[in-house]
Amino acid sequence: MPRSDSTTTTLVVAALVAGAIGFGVYNWSTLRNSMRTATSQPAAADVQAGAAKAPARPLWTASAPGRVEPRGGEIRLGAQAAGRLAEVFARVNDRVAAGDLLLRLDDDDAVARLAAADAEVAVRRRERDGETVGRLATDRRNAEDQLSSSERALYQSRLELDRIAAQRRAGSATEEALTKARGGVATAREKVEQDRAALRKLQATAGMPLHTRLEASLASARSELAQAEAAAERTRLRAPAAGTVLQVHAKAGETVAPSPELVLVSFGDVSTLRARAEVEERDVAKIRIGQRAIVRSDAFAGREFPGVVTSLAQSLGAPRLASRGPRRPNDVDVLEVMVDLEGTPPVLPGMRVDIFFAPDATVQQSQPAVKAN
Repeated sequence: MPRSDSTTTTLVVAALVAGAIGFGVYNWSTLRNSMRTATSQPAAADVQAGAAKAPARPLWTASAPGRVEPRGGEIRLGAQAAGRLAEVFARVNDRVAAGDLLLRLDDDDAVARLAAADAEVAVRRRERDGETVGRLATDRRNAEDQLSSSERALYQSRLELDRIAAQRRAGSATEEALTKARGGVATAREKVEQDRAALRKLQATAGMPLHTRLEASLASARSELAQAEAAAERTRLRAPAAGTVLQVHAKAGETVAPSPELVLVSFGDVSTLRARAEVEERDVAKIRIGQRAIVRSDAFAGREFPGVVTSLAQSLGAPRLASRGPRRPNDVDVLEVMVDLEGTPPVLPGMRVDIFFAPDATVQQSQPAVKAN
């Protein structure tokens, strides 16, 4: 009997242990399922909420690198003739008007040839005046003489402007005198255009006789005089328009020659600035004229400068802002976009900037909808 009692006791203990293990497994399984349900419920709620909520509109539809430049771009001026720089009048930040002298090369040879050509014209004209011609030929002679005088007056008015400008820099002339000299150049230029138009109209008159030999000799001498004036004018570098001198890379005494790489003066109108952006090909359809944009610069951290798109290039091209070495076949083409900056931002021409374009109502943006599971 003792052996039978021992077996019974063992079986009872085994049953109790098995029951305890089964109860523990059941409780653990129930706890795990409840935790999984609790974790999945917020996720499902988030999906439903995301599906019900409309997708947010992006703050910027495109961005591109760019560079600040003056209105009309930066004009890089070089020498028109080879020679030694005699005088450099331009200084950085100088405000100049169209036609103002920036620098001058030695012009002794050009002035000597100009004097010889002028004397030759005087001789040829005296010979021509001794010849008698008809009324139409006389009218033509008078018109040609008037045009020649106007052209000489224009050249002399430019020299007078240079003289007054030099006196103004030295403090011996007033701003009013300089303004008057600029006006004299403009008036002389208008007079030349009027006389040219009058001569062309007269030459078209029916029955106008051909030039005589003496008239042809005078015309040839006047042509040489005009060429001598042009050669003398090429020794002077003038401002092409009103604006500001940005950089000067010239010193008196240096020898210069006409070359695209040899820039003597950088010039531009900084009264209004713009940014030249290079938009990647994939973002071209997102840009429109009149679209709002902002410009950011590392030099002015935390500041934004508003602008508006004013022009788009008509074709893609290679990027020029960050070109390094020869172009590779896998280089990305870009579209050149101009953004006019509003007001007077403190950015400077030549600064590298980042340009961000605001979403435009005319640009259809396709965004995938978020679907609930």
